[in-house]
This record gives sequence, C-alpha cells and structure tokens, in this order.
Amino acid sequence: MTLYAVTREAGPGWTEGKGAFDQPAVNDHAGFMNTLAVEGFVLFAGPLAGSERDRIRVLLIADAPSEAEIYRRLADDPWERAQRLATTNIEPWTLLVGAERLVNHSRAESARTTPAPVQ
Repeated sequence: MTLYAVTREAGPGWTEGKGAFDQPAVNDHAGFMNTLAVEGFVLFAGPLAGSERDRIRVLLIADAPSEAEIYRRLADDPWERAQRLATTNIEPWTLLVGAERLVNHSRAESARTTPAPVQ
C-alpha cells in the first residue's frame, strides 16, 4: 500500500459566490469520487476548514502506485475537466498512527469482494 496526501483547490472554473453543493455538475463529481472510493483508490476525502461554503480546498488520501497515476485518475473527474477543481499538491504519506485500522479494513474489504471458490 502506497499512500499519498493530495490537495485539490477551486480552479478558474469555480463559480464564485457559491459553495461546493451549489456548483454545476456536483452530482457527477460526487459519483466520480464515490467510484474511486469503492475501487479503493481514494481512502478518505473531504473539504478543509469549512471551505465547502466558498472556494473549496480538499484533502484526500489516495492508495496509488505513483503520483502520475493520481494525476491520471483525477483528470477524469468532471470538475477537473471543467477546471472547477485543480490538483495542487501530491505528497507521499507515511501512516503511523492508526495504520492497523486501515489494514484490518482492507482485509475485511478483500474478504467481501473475493469470490468464493467454485466447488
């Protein structure tokens, strides 16, 4: 598991004076992000310091093989394509405290998605 802390911010396509939930294509963006979460690519994500009410700033934790893969995957976000969001920073992240919870969660998820052997 290789983790990255990713920062995304409102880009030039952000509709000024509106919060995140009033932006165009909010449901398309939410669906996209939920799909990345279901796939295990995005582990955690959310706005920083109440920024969802204005020009949003978001922190997400991604499990990816490389920074390039993060840029590639996030480029398909409808908000990124519309320049509503921009990925501004990606840094490798070492999880120290609470790592066992994430490992246990990954094992449980794997057990749920692994097909049973055919008999």
